[in-house]
Amino acid sequence: MATKPPKGDPVQDAPQVAEPKHAAAGLPAIGHTLRIAQQQMGLKRTALTLLRVNQKDGFDCPGCAWPEPDHRHAAEFCENGAKAVAEEATLRRVTPEFFAAHSVADLHHRSGYWLGQQGRLTHPMYLAEGAEHYEPVSWERAFDIIGEEIEALSSPDEAVFYTSGRTSNEAAFLYQLFARELGTNNLPDCSNMCHESSGSALTETIGIGKGSVHLEDLYKADLIIVAGQNPGTNHPRMLSALEKAKANGARIISVNPLPEAGLERFKNPQTPQGMLRGAALTDLFLQIRIGGDQALFRLLNKLVLETEGAVDEEFVREHTHGYEEFAKAARAADWDETLAATGLTRAEIEQALGMVLASERTIVCWAMGLTQHKHSVPTIREVVNFLLLRGNIGRTGAGVCPVRGHSNVQGDRTMGIFERPAPAFLDALEAEFGFAPPREHGFDVVRAIEALRDGEAKVFFAMGGNFVGATPDTNVTEAAVRRARLTVHVSTKLNRSHVVTGARALILPTLGRTERDLQSSGEQFVTVEDSMGMVHASRGRLEPASAHLLSEPAIVCRLARRVLGADSRTPWEEFEKDYATVRDRIARVIPGFDDFNARVAHPGGFALPHAPRDERRFPTATGKANFTAAPVEYPELPEGRLLLQTLRSHDQYNTTIYGLDDRYRGIKNGRRVVLVNPEDARRLGVADGSYVDLVGEWKDGVERRAPGFRVVHYPTAPGCAAAYYPETNVLVPLDATADTSNTPASKSVVIRLEAGVPHPRAAV
Repeated sequence: MATKPPKGDPVQDAPQVAEPKHAAAGLPAIGHTLRIAQQQMGLKRTALTLLRVNQKDGFDCPGCAWPEPDHRHAAEFCENGAKAVAEEATLRRVTPEFFAAHSVADLHHRSGYWLGQQGRLTHPMYLAEGAEHYEPVSWERAFDIIGEEIEALSSPDEAVFYTSGRTSNEAAFLYQLFARELGTNNLPDCSNMCHESSGSALTETIGIGKGSVHLEDLYKADLIIVAGQNPGTNHPRMLSALEKAKANGARIISVNPLPEAGLERFKNPQTPQGMLRGAALTDLFLQIRIGGDQALFRLLNKLVLETEGAVDEEFVREHTHGYEEFAKAARAADWDETLAATGLTRAEIEQALGMVLASERTIVCWAMGLTQHKHSVPTIREVVNFLLLRGNIGRTGAGVCPVRGHSNVQGDRTMGIFERPAPAFLDALEAEFGFAPPREHGFDVVRAIEALRDGEAKVFFAMGGNFVGATPDTNVTEAAVRRARLTVHVSTKLNRSHVVTGARALILPTLGRTERDLQSSGEQFVTVEDSMGMVHASRGRLEPASAHLLSEPAIVCRLARRVLGADSRTPWEEFEKDYATVRDRIARVIPGFDDFNARVAHPGGFALPHAPRDERRFPTATGKANFTAAPVEYPELPEGRLLLQTLRSHDQYNTTIYGLDDRYRGIKNGRRVVLVNPEDARRLGVADGSYVDLVGEWKDGVERRAPGFRVVHYPTAPGCAAAYYPETNVLVPLDATADTSNTPASKSVVIRLEAGVPHPRAAV
């Protein structure tokens, strides 16, 4: 029997506010997990499902990409992972009757939270041109509609194929193969909006756009620097790894504009001692001003250079390039400028330096707090400089650790989901499948929105995700999407993107990670790659939410057969029947996947090769690791303004809203809040509990407005504020992006606060 979704769409801008917490997890996390799971799945289904999450014979959590340890707890999941599983394995259903009762106009006025709470999609649905309601459609007719619109294009480049990070390796490989056989590299993905800056910086400096550490390296590190990341909410299982690292003697520096409960103290719910006492994690908290990270690492590099014997001269000589130019720039770092850029004190930076010099094995972890600024790429390159100076790449217990978000976002990129593919990848694809892939670069996310806006793209196809909810410049993006001839979304649940449509629209319901995937050759499994380059199998066990669902690989294969027709020599029907045949082809196209089927059968999977980590070999243009020497940048803050960072609440994963609480920050039953330092609030004359409009200010007088936010006095870094996305995505113009990576600059928005009134229905 289906559990009932919430009746009304709750107001999200009238929260209750309490003091922020100073510890994460523990009994409250267990209680909240079980309550949410029981509401969505019922008691028996909760037990059967959660005990298979992240197990070697189970399914990969559809949440974050944090790796699993070799020896796993029976409950190898976190609170937010359990919420993700509960929403996928929910007993609630969105049937054709739901769409008959709710017009698209009605659904458009609902919040993303309400839409997501309605449950699993059960049937393919079609919105005809001029229609007010989605109606059920057969799979055959759905593929015909897509085929009709693609065939009407003047060029394959008028189609855009977006991918979210939950897509499996097999589905992603097939998806990019279809797009390239069609004739386009328009393959934007969610990496464009989050870790593209990491990939850009790492590819240039060490030759591979991935992290260089395994989970075991954290346990062996002397020093772990966590910069621009909140593991307690975004990657909670990382806290267990940090706890183990601390027990082994590691020290931790947290660099963040906000104090985060999880980095203060972790109450591990898997152990009695952890539940009772918890472990203090952070040894030094550097409450940095938003966007000041490059300046901090540049000054640390200067101080290392000035310390006799601190530089690993043999490593620098044998394995690096560009040292002299970098060293000249680093030695010019200025204390006063650094203190202004970071908001830190000299004593804090000197304390950090002492910890750096005492460490033989250092890891730097980061997330979107570093990747979503105009100067994100130079910032991450400066982090690499910092590690290269002391030989901390290619050493056990040391290296770069960009912590990816969605569960297979890294694997999707490995499989070829990229608008700028390497020539070697295209050569291998051509040799294996016998067609000439397009060589011209395609659209990333921002460029895809521009193409839709300008009429250059007419068909938009999304493999998972919530494109409209996740992208910047909300009003511009929605208007752009509405110009499309056809929008198609492969989804498990309703989201905002389903109600902002082209002239025609399709919703194609797909299997979730938790569900059994039975094809004509038998039961299938898929594979994923975690944030540290481990590839492993994922096997669902639940019966599908509806008999009308298709798997993602099946959807791609049937679409390809309809669109490409008999001219395609690719065995799409064979691929749909047996995913092992897809893995055989992956093994022949993508380096590191030799004997894919045999190796992935090993419990826990296998590690992909990483030349800098494994051999201290750097596949860059110079053949060595590259020091860089970019000018130091940081956001300027005009008088009477604040720097805003967008972030997640604790009841949220990306654009999926699980609830309206942010327990660790003391926010309950509300999302339209802006966290402001009390001293800044007094200076600006903004009382706690008052309502304001957030007005983003950009170059050339460009402004964006987000109305109706409740002010919450909060211990942010002076001059800095924070608010949740996607509500604040509207503040980031389409052209406000990071240099090189083109990632939206959502973490350093100059805002002013204008007195306003509550807007109860503005939460959509």
